[in-house]
Parts: sequence; structure tokens; C-alpha cells
Amino acid sequence: MVWLDAPPSKAEMGNHYGSDYDRAIADASQAPDHWLPRRDELLRVKSGGAVLDLGCGSGGFLNSLKGPAWRLSGIEMSEGAATMAGSRCGAEVFVGDILDAPFSPGSFDAITAFNVFEHVYEPELVLARVAEWLKPGGIFYTMMPNIDSAGARIFRSYWYALELPRHLYHFSPATLRMLARSAGLQEVFITAHRELYFESSVRYVIDDLLKTICVSRKPLARTTEPGLPAKVMRKLFRMSILPLFTAAASIAGDGETITAVFIKDSGPHETSA
Repeated sequence: MVWLDAPPSKAEMGNHYGSDYDRAIADASQAPDHWLPRRDELLRVKSGGAVLDLGCGSGGFLNSLKGPAWRLSGIEMSEGAATMAGSRCGAEVFVGDILDAPFSPGSFDAITAFNVFEHVYEPELVLARVAEWLKPGGIFYTMMPNIDSAGARIFRSYWYALELPRHLYHFSPATLRMLARSAGLQEVFITAHRELYFESSVRYVIDDLLKTICVSRKPLARTTEPGLPAKVMRKLFRMSILPLFTAAASIAGDGETITAVFIKDSGPHETSA
């Protein structure tokens, strides 16, 4: 677990989120197939029951589970997003900090946290609360950036997934494993998927170079969809140069996105609720 800088206080942190950030996150999660791989991964280890999604946003992931097999709950800081999640899929959503949520011990068969854990101020306490809320045999399924990855080593301070100061902590598979073990959770699996964030990271490098000659560009969160010529060039780049760079990145380190599942108890994990 790496704490990269002195974080802003909770009161100050609101200045680093806003409508541009919310819109960028919402746009990224609206693709019809965005949540399907995560849903399918969860279904491989748990077929139903009570599920809690930490940082559920507008309910995209919970909505992918909508049906008689699951009882849906979430925690979300944004009241507007929480209201949308409730109306979208009927989830019970607590508005506020994870550590303030009033759920009883042993309430959930599954708890999920997708690109959320790196935003919390007290990850040890949050994971202890996750373990408390899980039923015996319950699973914790999470995704987060991998600080021990090729992308982080190649781009360093320009790595898109650093996301300072909104990301308060960064994790490697080893540190996440230790943190989970300290909370009494046993590893089912931890993998690191390749996701270089090449274009966004290079954009940060270029923006910084332009600043040296007093040229400022629109922030990445405010950029609009490019025109047809730019789309063609981007497509050609993604089909030719990017695969070569991605293949070469394997020499520099593991993948950039950690996917992990942990189970409460040391016994065999369940495949059904």
C-alpha cells in the first residue's frame, strides 16, 4: 500500500470532484457491455444473495444483477447518484461515508468495490468493516489500479491511473493481499490485467510540455468526441503501434488493473448462495 502524497482533508476533497469528473465517470460506465465482465466474474463465485456495492454511483453494476437472485444495496457519497441508483434498479442505497453505513454484521453474501478502494481515507478500517458485514463464506470482489505495473513504471508521475489527489492510496497485488489477510479475508484469486492508459498518459505528458510554452489545453475530462479524421488516425494507431507497445510493456511489469476476490473464512469458497 503506497501513500503517494499528503492528502487533502475530507472537507477539501470536494474541490477535486465536480460536474466534469461526475460526467466523465458516468459516460465511461454507460456502454451496454461495461458491467457484463464484472457481473460474470461475480457469478462465477456467487450465484445470488444480498450484495452491497461500495461507491455504487448511479447503479450501473447493481442494475446488471437486477432480478430475483439478488437483493441489491449500495453506498454512495453523491445523493443525486444514489437517488438514480435506487430508482434505476430498486437498490437500497446509503448516502454517505462507507464507515458511517449502518449495516449489521453478517448482512451480505457479496460486497463489491470497483475503482473505489483507492479513494478511501482509511482502507484498513474499510476492509475490516467489509469483513464484518460479510456472512461466513461471503466474498469481497474488488478492482483497483496496480502501482506495481508496467504503466506506472513507464509513465511515473504522468501515469493516468495515479489520479492525484483523488486517489489517496495505491496498491500492488502483494500489499492488497496483506491488507485482506489482516482483515481476516482469504484470497480466492488476484490477477493483474493489462490496461496501459497509453493515450491518456501521453496526453498528460504533452499537456505538460505545452505548458512550458504557455499553451493550455482543455482538461481531459472536458474533451469532446473527436472528428472523423482524428477518429481514423486513432483507429490506425490502436491497430498498429499500440499493440506493439502493449506487448513490449510486459517486460516492464505486470498489468495495470488489479482484479481480486477474497472470501470470509478459510474454508472452500461457495459457488452458490
